[in-house]
Amino acid sequence: MPPPLAAAAPHKPSPRRDGRKGANTTAGQALILIVDDDFDFVEINRMVLERAGYRVVTASEPQAALKKMAEEKPDLVISDLMMTSMDSGFSFARAIKEDPAYAGIPVILSTSVSSALGLDFRPRSEEETKQMNVDAYFDKPLVPAKLLPKIAELLAGRSGEPPAGGAGPDGGTTGTGPDS
Repeated sequence: MPPPLAAAAPHKPSPRRDGRKGANTTAGQALILIVDDDFDFVEINRMVLERAGYRVVTASEPQAALKKMAEEKPDLVISDLMMTSMDSGFSFARAIKEDPAYAGIPVILSTSVSSALGLDFRPRSEEETKQMNVDAYFDKPLVPAKLLPKIAELLAGRSGEPPAGGAGPDGGTTGTGPDS
């Protein structure tokens, strides 16, 4: 059983090395955009992230997410793999990474397709993670004890340097596996 949600310490983003504040922070809170067409998944993870001290906005599909990003640039994006089409999460991540305005935003891809359909989209190396245009990959359900440290690591790396540890196949840095 995962630890109680109250055990998660509030996140205080570290100052950027370039002297600027995060993309859009209010009172030091990083803004996370969750993009998923599963309302229950969105609400559960919104509560987890807000309890951890993050501000959260949500969208149910990539086009709505891009509109929200134009209104307020997030510090990190968590996106489902399969929404409006089988690869909409991959397409959305690619759109983010190819847009100079958003390219530095860390993207976490999550999916239940691995367990539901027996398909395995998990990256096996840092190179595969980069080819997917994502910074981390998690199977659903997301486990706060693994997700929150990965978010903190990715946000700390937003200063233009790659996050420590990279995204490897060990499950600890990519967030893969049944406990992710």
